[in-house]
Amino acid sequence: MNSSSRGVSGLFIWQSELFLSGFCIMLGMDQHVKNLCYGAAALFLDDTRRALEDFRVPAGFAEAVEAVILCDGVVATTGMGKAGHVARKVASSLCSLGFPSSYIHPGDASHGDVGVIRPGDVLMAFSTSGKTREVIETIQIARKLDVGKVIAVTSHVDGEVRAISDIVLDMGSVKEAGHLHIAPTTSILVMLVIADMVALTAAYLRSVTLEDYGLRHHGGYLGKKCRGEV
Repeated sequence: MNSSSRGVSGLFIWQSELFLSGFCIMLGMDQHVKNLCYGAAALFLDDTRRALEDFRVPAGFAEAVEAVILCDGVVATTGMGKAGHVARKVASSLCSLGFPSSYIHPGDASHGDVGVIRPGDVLMAFSTSGKTREVIETIQIARKLDVGKVIAVTSHVDGEVRAISDIVLDMGSVKEAGHLHIAPTTSILVMLVIADMVALTAAYLRSVTLEDYGLRHHGGYLGKKCRGEV
């Protein structure tokens, strides 16, 4: 049996044991279930570590940072599903760092929410596949409103968002973690890394200080830390 066959067989055995874990729980085999859990977690961490090790700063990164810094209006973000959570997060981070930002839900964009866009604004669109219909429509509507720059964070080489964006931040080919390799996991992590890199690099180049950050993030532990109270 070659190494590939052994790998497939091992995965099959692991999946079969995981499938039977429900019966193990009913039979009270707690330690067996714990072993399966730790084994699955180890595989997940290996997949995640591999994705980050293979990641490289994408071409177009400097142009994306420049677009954010030079934006005199709002840096709008958009994304559907799990990618939408990343879009929301980076919008919040940008605001804290002194870059006005707003998240637009792609499902609501065509029903008026895209009206936040003004000529010269920047739109950051997040979509692993680059084929999400609502995200594509949001970009198209933003174009009609004379949005300044569209930055796409995407993975699939055949995604439509590439052709309709000014700057493409390529996530590379990302294999999702877990036994299914389908639920958004490592792709969302890479997407978040790119989003945070853009936000923090823009803040660095604009010389944002702790005092600047504290003016916008006044509350909580971080606010106290900026003021030197903790």
